[in-house]
Amino acid sequence: MAAVTSALIAIAGVVLGWIAIELACKPCLEKGREAIDRSLDPDYDPDDDEIRVPINPPDHDLQEQLNPRPDHDSSVAAVSSATPIKAV
Repeated sequence: MAAVTSALIAIAGVVLGWIAIELACKPCLEKGREAIDRSLDPDYDPDDDEIRVPINPPDHDLQEQLNPRPDHDSSVAAVSSATPIKAV
């Protein structure tokens, strides 16, 4: 009787562990399963997929700060209009 009880406890532990992993990793597992399903589908054509847009599109203001254009940069105009410094 002790062997049966131990076996049932072990099986219950494995089942609960499996359920915990499924719940914890659900998004990753779903993406992987979808990829496997697509790769095994003979009627799947990758050219029919929609074009995906990035979740976080790049911030154009940040891009302009990092790579300023000379025609829009006010600091260049301020430096060029200043009087030159004479070396001694």
